[in-house]
Amino acid sequence: MIRIGDYIESMDTSALSRWASLTPWELVTRASEIVREVLVTLGDEYEIRGDIALHKTVIVEEGAVLKGPLIIGPHCFVASGAYLRGGCWVGERCIFGPGAELKTSFVFDGTKLAHFNFVGDSVLGAGVNLEAGSIVCNYRNERDDKEVRVRVDGRLRATGCDKFGALIGDRSRVGANAVLAPGTLLAKASIIRRGEVFDAEVVKT
Repeated sequence: MIRIGDYIESMDTSALSRWASLTPWELVTRASEIVREVLVTLGDEYEIRGDIALHKTVIVEEGAVLKGPLIIGPHCFVASGAYLRGGCWVGERCIFGPGAELKTSFVFDGTKLAHFNFVGDSVLGAGVNLEAGSIVCNYRNERDDKEVRVRVDGRLRATGCDKFGALIGDRSRVGANAVLAPGTLLAKASIIRRGEVFDAEVVKT
């Protein structure tokens, strides 16, 4: 059993605690529904327009694109050219640089997508840093069977879904131009080196 709280320390005390028992792929599959449920609980420190809620301390540069349902927490920065869509929840003090795209994902406090990143259908812990050009893939484009599998205790396990990117533990680092294949599970404080392709379905010899 994959428990998100084993990767992300604040999961059980966050606004997402009601869903802490879900697997990460179940969480992202229900992302739009969950974000809408959290949105109606927010106080007047948020500016809410339709299904988009921005804390009043958030800075969004002109040229950024935001699509709901979406919640962005206190003291976040969204640069011109960033694109957040498809049901996203963002904690505090997060940064989305120019050209960063976030789709159907949950991002905990202090995490940064430097620039020219793509993160799809994923759960990112606190203090995670993605250097420029790093990608979290969410779809097995290369094969006819699209179901995403994760490696648990050395064995591949089916998720029952065809879109899931990664569960990235707190304080992990993903280097520039690195690629995480669908179904990636990274423990806390993991390091993926620059230019590396990390695919848990491939057993290295």
